[in-house]
Amino acid sequence: MNKFKTDINTHFNPGKDKVKTKAAAAVTVPFVDATVVTSMPRSASSAHVQNQPELKAAGNPSEGKPAIEIGLREQNMNGLQKAMRKYNPWFVARNYLDTLGVDKSDGVVNNGEWNTQERPIFNERSGERDYAKLNDPIVCDSNRYGTKIDMLDISDATLPEGRSLEINGNPSVGTNPNRNKQHGFHFTADNCIGCHACEAACSEKNDNPAHLAFRSVGYVEGGSYPDFKRMNISMACNHCDNPVCMKGCPTKAYTKHAEYGAVLQDPETCFGCGYCTWVCPYNAPQLDPVEGKVSKCNMCVDRLEVGLKPACVSACLGNALNFGVVENMPENREQIKTSIPGFPDPSITNPNIRFQQTKTMPNEMARTDSMPVKYHKQDDGSFRSVVDEKEGKEKSWNIARLSSRENPLVIFTLFTQASMGAFILLYLGSLLGIESLVAVKNSVIYLPLLIVLAGLQAVGLFLSTMHLGKPMRFYRGFNNLRYSPVSREALGVALFFTGLAVFTGLEVVSFGLEFTGFLSAEGSLLPAETAAMLITDFIVPVQHGAAVFAITTGLIGLYWMYRSYRIPARPFWDHGQVATTFFGTLFSLGSLVLALLAVPTLALTGKDTSQLLQITAGLAALGLIAEGLGLMVHAKYLNTESGEGAAAHYVQQTTFGKSYVLRNVLMAAAALLMATVAIFLSDTTAGLIVAAIAVPAVVVSLLVGRCLFYILVIPTTMPGAFFWKNKGFEEHARDVGLADMPQVGVVPACHDH
Repeated sequence: MNKFKTDINTHFNPGKDKVKTKAAAAVTVPFVDATVVTSMPRSASSAHVQNQPELKAAGNPSEGKPAIEIGLREQNMNGLQKAMRKYNPWFVARNYLDTLGVDKSDGVVNNGEWNTQERPIFNERSGERDYAKLNDPIVCDSNRYGTKIDMLDISDATLPEGRSLEINGNPSVGTNPNRNKQHGFHFTADNCIGCHACEAACSEKNDNPAHLAFRSVGYVEGGSYPDFKRMNISMACNHCDNPVCMKGCPTKAYTKHAEYGAVLQDPETCFGCGYCTWVCPYNAPQLDPVEGKVSKCNMCVDRLEVGLKPACVSACLGNALNFGVVENMPENREQIKTSIPGFPDPSITNPNIRFQQTKTMPNEMARTDSMPVKYHKQDDGSFRSVVDEKEGKEKSWNIARLSSRENPLVIFTLFTQASMGAFILLYLGSLLGIESLVAVKNSVIYLPLLIVLAGLQAVGLFLSTMHLGKPMRFYRGFNNLRYSPVSREALGVALFFTGLAVFTGLEVVSFGLEFTGFLSAEGSLLPAETAAMLITDFIVPVQHGAAVFAITTGLIGLYWMYRSYRIPARPFWDHGQVATTFFGTLFSLGSLVLALLAVPTLALTGKDTSQLLQITAGLAALGLIAEGLGLMVHAKYLNTESGEGAAAHYVQQTTFGKSYVLRNVLMAAAALLMATVAIFLSDTTAGLIVAAIAVPAVVVSLLVGRCLFYILVIPTTMPGAFFWKNKGFEEHARDVGLADMPQVGVVPACHDH
């Protein structure tokens, strides 16, 4: 088997070098779910008219339109847009930066042009059996969600039929008559024996290292002897109608192609943030911590181009996997269901996979991996995820486990919110004429305070950049402003930092001019009048503009920071509590940073600190109360909810139970102390002492809370096995040294773990 390469950032060549005569076009019929028909021919060419339940397409698309853009962005642009992009300085600079450090030795791409030395699309072997060949003589007009199956019918731009995918630099075009139809997998759970042949075939074809698998086999089990049952599940990318990986990816490394409906990802464009691995409910994108980039199932489009089904399908021993135009029922099958036990909610992405599972399963099916989730049968026969209390009820500290690979994001979010909050308070307070904040502006601490705020934001941005698999490609994070909340967050925060840096830089210049003006009074350098005029007529207006710009873009960035965590595939995060936490920290930590520097300075210079202490303590209490109320509502919701969100809350109350209680007690105590200072003690020495006592409680509660935020989340991912795709075993392997053996398939602890 060979590994193909596709440059999805290069234009297709419409209709170029069609090497074979096209096969007869398939017959198109209306879609009906033959699963509900009790007597029917079992073949892909069967079609039955039946009233169908109305299902909503994911992603809120317009009627008859896809949830995302079909094809590359350049293919959906008009002439003016293309011309503007060609001469846009940002794109020119980005394209130049992309050429730096690129390995051009693979023989496919050279200086942006295809190598003239073509290679075969796929090396076919002689004697391929019929089961390995594509065969869909009849296809449906639309799928069960009402989305057209012919991708050319729903693309925003008019895309020509017969475009080359330029696989391995070969301009040939496949002859499959359904080439522009949405294809998908069919999995018969009753037939899967868990042999992992599909995994092996996929990894061999794609030359994957031992710790990565584009297709994985896990299982759920239930019942008791002698009626104990196991159901194996083989899962890869489902090339969804609403590919949330494509919407989420800030680098725009994903493209939904009109050819086969394949969602292809370019690992070379990816900079390794891993956000696609967060949003995908099926664990399809695989982040390689060694290479620092994501890759995933590519639907074996090279095999499809020569009329063959994907490698995993051809290798399946039990005839459990099949492949073809979506909604077509394979031969000798009777179901095309959208879900089976252990499969996440299909309404999130409308995945292009269908199932058959006819054997009776126990009322509860358990996972064998460490995730505290099991699946309970509901009245309609479907299964829903519920909490599986594997670790009992005992509460633990587990302080060391609060540290994770997301530590840079813990610091980034806290520092960003603190910097924004302190700057907004400092600027608006002095602008509105609040006496204590005007005093801060006129004090010696003003410039150092601005430098500290800019420094906090710079450190946060640096850590978030170093968190990437490819930090030097950070500029690609702005590629997908059309869809990605991460791109919008990154742009908002970067622009806030720019505005803050300009404001601070002008304050440094202003200080320098005032200093030189003072010297000139002694007969040196710049006249005092000139310096004052520059400050009044130029620097101050520009500073006001920079401040308004910084505050506006900062709040926009903070909003999209919140939206980045509203992920349906991570129910613990998908709650309004994220907003109360992030915006609450804006007040609490921002006020704290300002007070820590300004209050002692005013006190040491003999200025009144009561008003400033009252304002900062009151805002800190307000932020803590907002966050605490959000956490209470969140906990109440999770206590009555089931699924992965409730499972994360179970872990919070047990594995990290004592740390969780500590966070809650410290937050409540700090809020009470700060409120007491603001209301009763702001003008007393006791108020300063109480506020000083509350500061460590605020810092510890926010830090522990943010660590819990990242470490607790449980995704709606596919079940693993005991040794494979099991986080518990991976931790054990790293602890005892098994991870040092590559064949174990676990990467040793490093930057990305």
